Amino acid sequence: MSVPFKVDLSQDVAAITGGGGILCGCMAQALAECGARVAIMDLRLENAEKVAAEIRKNGGKAIAVAANVLEKASLEAARVQVEAEFGPISILINGAGGNHPKGTTSKEYLLPSDLEKTVEGITTFYDLDPKGIEFVFNLNFLGTLLPTQAFTRDMVLKGRGTIINISSMNAFTPLTKIPAYSGAKAAVSNFTQWLAVHFSKAGIRVNAIAPGFFLTDQNRSLLTTSDGQWTPRGQTILTHTPMGRFGKPEDLVGALLWLVSPASAGFVTGTVIPIDGGFNSFSGV
Repeated sequence: MSVPFKVDLSQDVAAITGGGGILCGCMAQALAECGARVAIMDLRLENAEKVAAEIRKNGGKAIAVAANVLEKASLEAARVQVEAEFGPISILINGAGGNHPKGTTSKEYLLPSDLEKTVEGITTFYDLDPKGIEFVFNLNFLGTLLPTQAFTRDMVLKGRGTIINISSMNAFTPLTKIPAYSGAKAAVSNFTQWLAVHFSKAGIRVNAIAPGFFLTDQNRSLLTTSDGQWTPRGQTILTHTPMGRFGKPEDLVGALLWLVSPASAGFVTGTVIPIDGGFNSFSGV
């Protein structure tokens, strides 16, 4: 891929959870383009391998690693594999995350009439499944905390490293219908700030990127119809995005490279950077 500018990451090893996805896969390719050796970690090894193969095809160094961000044993095995191939990491991107239908309401607004009878296929606030809520919180928050525990000890001992967490627009202003995901991403932003302070004496910087709305495998069916038109929700998002479009994966690269480079962002820690086409700044009028 073509990056907007290059930073020198030739001495760095990067590990990316959720690296087999569209957004984190693009980030992995950008880091490799700047010289980093990259471990693409994903629950689906075949997805990680596709990204790693593309990086190797373009002359970079990358491996695919199976990892479950909710299982310490899986993360430990992944760490051992990465270090055996590339050595200890100095860049960690916590990209794994997502939502679940059981943590989602069917309607944007609750009306008294919604409680008068049960309608099949309609999930109200009162129908939300605690297990679904728990899954979303665990995937996003614990899925950030546990990899950080697994991969940063060597950073602390060496006094050098950077962590990039992936937050969301939901962390600033919760979206309708997805309370679990909104709350979980708010926790990721808060944890980013907490961790930045906690690691500040150990030479580790911690920041987060908060993507606006990008078309991914997870949300495509929510934002587009089968014939490629925008759904009502997709159109609402565009209406509230001053730049009038969805993001492209490449839109994340500039901020990523700036944040991971000590030469350019060596005094930057504890920030959450919106990359959203102005969505977070727009009041709707």
